[in-house]
Amino acid sequence: MIKSLFRLSLRMVTGFVQSLIHLCGLDWIAPDYSTICRRQKHIDIQINYEKSCNGLHLLVDSTGLKFLGESERKRKKHQPEHGCLWCKLHIGIDLKPSKYGQVQLTANNVSDSQALGGLLDQIPLDEQIDSVYTDGAYDTKQCHQVIADRQAHAIIPPTEKCKVLER
Repeated sequence: MIKSLFRLSLRMVTGFVQSLIHLCGLDWIAPDYSTICRRQKHIDIQINYEKSCNGLHLLVDSTGLKFLGESERKRKKHQPEHGCLWCKLHIGIDLKPSKYGQVQLTANNVSDSQALGGLLDQIPLDEQIDSVYTDGAYDTKQCHQVIADRQAHAIIPPTEKCKVLER
């Protein structure tokens, strides 16, 4: 279910599940890649869509992820760091009972404002979005336009440049 819900590869699911188990304080072991691969053939997962009765209030933000392979770990130990891969994880969640969760993984050179459209596209068009809460990185004309296209209110604090101009 986690693979389908978050659109992850099987190896990412293994690490994610192991992290969740660790956070719960359990000393269980998550199934390895080959076990999950075998078992997924027999599992039919359907995540039912449940339309909200009120409009959505989305909270959107992003974080950077750094991936190190085996050779990068060895280089980091013995040499200056280079060759690592950075990605951005863009997340959108509903502030109400969290029925919706949008996730988008992009390259490091994709800005937050460029990814907002992809997050909102994951929500069906017949679903009403009341407001979108973001940080100052989304304070662009492009973001305001994408939010306005969905007839939602943008709640975005002004960037530092705007604060300086107001003084």
